[in-house]
Amino acid sequence: MASNASTGELRTAGVAAAYDRWAPIYDFVFGKVFTTGRAESIERAEAIGGRVLEVGVGTGISLPQYSRHVRLVGIDIADAMLDKARERVRELKLDNVEEIAVMDAEHLTYPDDSFDVVVAQYVVTAVPDPEAALDEFVRVIRPGGEIIITTRIGAGKGLRGQIERRLMPLTSRLGWRTEFPWSRYEAWAASNARVELVENRPLPPMGHFSLVRYRKTFPA
Repeated sequence: MASNASTGELRTAGVAAAYDRWAPIYDFVFGKVFTTGRAESIERAEAIGGRVLEVGVGTGISLPQYSRHVRLVGIDIADAMLDKARERVRELKLDNVEEIAVMDAEHLTYPDDSFDVVVAQYVVTAVPDPEAALDEFVRVIRPGGEIIITTRIGAGKGLRGQIERRLMPLTSRLGWRTEFPWSRYEAWAASNARVELVENRPLPPMGHFSLVRYRKTFPA
C-alpha cells in the first residue's frame, strides 16, 4: 500500500509533526508572506468583535494585532508552535488572550455557539478533513457570527490543476495541500443549511490568496 506521503493524503499526526518542525523558522519564512491576509481577517473579526477563536494560531504571530477589547482563544495541533504563542502572550502581556490550547480543528471541545467569530488563517488546506473542520467552525459560532478564512484556492482544472495535484505528495510532507478548488467550498456550503457566503475576494498584491467569509444563519 502507498504511504500517505506518497499519495499526498494528509493525516493529523503528520500535519502536527510537520508544523512542529516549522516552529523555529515559521515567522521568518511566512511572516511577511501572510501579512495582508492576517490584517484583512483581523479587521473583519474586529468589525464583529466579542469572542474570537483563532484556529491554527501557530506561533501567535497575529495575536498582538488584535485590539485589546477583543477576547481571544487560540488553538493549534502543533504544540511546538504553541510554545512560541504562549511565550508571545507572556512577553507582550496580552491579557485579552483567554486560552492557548492544543486542539484538533475537526474535533473542537467548545460548546455550541461559544464564539462570535472563528478566524482560520491559512488553515483549511492543512486540515486532513476540511469539511469536518468547517462544520465545527459553524457549530461553535453564534447565529449571526462569522467564519473568516484566508486561504489559497486551487484551480481544480486545467494545467494549473494538474500541477497542483502532482505537487500534493511534496506539499503534504510540508503540512498542507495544493489541490483545494473553490468547488469544495461550494459543495460544503450547499450541504449546510446554517451558512451563507458573505465574501470571496482575492487578496492583494497578486491574488494568490483569498479572503472567504461565511455567516451562521439564525434558525428558521
